[in-house]
Amino acid sequence: MTIELRNLKPRYMSESEVSGSDIYLQPSLCFEQGRKYMICARSGHGKTSLLNFIYGINKSFDGEIVLTENEERRTENELHTRVLSFMFQDLCLFPELTAMENVQLKNRLTNFKSDTEIEQMLDALLPQGKKHQLVASLSLGQRQRVAAVRALCQPFAFLLLDEPFSHLDHDTAAKVATMINDEVEKQGAGLIVTALDAIDFFPFDVTFNL
Repeated sequence: MTIELRNLKPRYMSESEVSGSDIYLQPSLCFEQGRKYMICARSGHGKTSLLNFIYGINKSFDGEIVLTENEERRTENELHTRVLSFMFQDLCLFPELTAMENVQLKNRLTNFKSDTEIEQMLDALLPQGKKHQLVASLSLGQRQRVAAVRALCQPFAFLLLDEPFSHLDHDTAAKVATMINDEVEKQGAGLIVTALDAIDFFPFDVTFNL
């Protein structure tokens, strides 16, 4: 599968604001399945918008985004449960549910992991007992780890991570990245990661400055 961007530009940004971008306003730029991409930019330069455009939840852009694969055209539900997985910057967890329940809720849509697998993933990243606590009671870093596990509970051709380690110390981020990388490699998927500065947790094939 490929994701091709053609002359893409957020409507809220002028051409002069994106004139130095490696991505915006490029005639044709392709993300290829099986490769890992790093996208660096300062706050307010369109990192989150770019992933929202690709995922299809923000249409406020000029240009085209073309997803090409060797299968029938996917419905939006299939796109979000079988093709693209997204770890949102604002996490989008349900605070009134436990960490385990948040992940299970996603997994009910995909039937991709067993409860035992989910428990093992959460146990590997959270302090003991935290998986059964309400998300509202978890620290921001712990919530970020829950969101990472949730993003891995589906098949995907591409995994989109929007500043996934912003609230994690280096050692914890490395553990999360190892789990993510293992799943990406297992699925033969592409990986697109945004960050304020370059990170070294993945063997990136390409780095873009947005």
